[in-house]
Amino acid sequence: MSTTSSSAIRSPAYGSALAELILSANETAAARPGSRLPTERELVSELGVTRTAIRHALAILEAEGRISREVGRGTFIRATGPRGSAGASDHAGAGPADFGPAEVMAARRLIEPQVLPLVVAWARTRDFEEMRRCLAGGAVAASAEEFEIWDLALHHAIVAASRNQLLVRMYAVVERAREGELWGSLKRRNDSRDRRATYQEDHDQLVAALCARELTRAIETMDAHLHRVEANLLGAAVQGATS
Repeated sequence: MSTTSSSAIRSPAYGSALAELILSANETAAARPGSRLPTERELVSELGVTRTAIRHALAILEAEGRISREVGRGTFIRATGPRGSAGASDHAGAGPADFGPAEVMAARRLIEPQVLPLVVAWARTRDFEEMRRCLAGGAVAASAEEFEIWDLALHHAIVAASRNQLLVRMYAVVERAREGELWGSLKRRNDSRDRRATYQEDHDQLVAALCARELTRAIETMDAHLHRVEANLLGAAVQGATS
């Protein structure tokens, strides 16, 4: 991975940016609630990203209440207010700025290790390829901001590999909180090259365990990684050890 250039790696396309791009690229349809979006295959061709990336972006839009996906019929624009309003109302009326880092980490430690049995059982080859792509991006990240993008992308790819859309929608709240100012400010204050390198090592081990479908090792690695992140962000007062 050390020989991979940053220009050769596409930025994580399944985040909020791609979700917005999908709608803006189909402005005519987006202006009419009830209109159908292009198929996943058509979006792949139109936007030049992977099908996995498209699916992740559509999952974000669905979680925000901006589209509805109907099996056998297609994906449709829903009538919503400004960006985030539907998603906020769907999730206890709280936006990203309302969640503190301690709440974010508590939610992550509850959700992310528990999703791994589904990942080991249901992940496909393209899911593992997406995880490795995110690893490669993190390996060449030139700044804390760029590394955070790839970090978020990798953890999303892992949750998405569970093939459970309810979990993906639940996790979208955590992702939006990680894009908020509270989280970003704390991450910047606690950033260092050494910490990024350690997180990257954690990620390497986690993906290796998942690709080998070694559930126990994957859970132990995820638990240790999240505990490390929490301790670094919140300080020595954090209680509880990995189990």
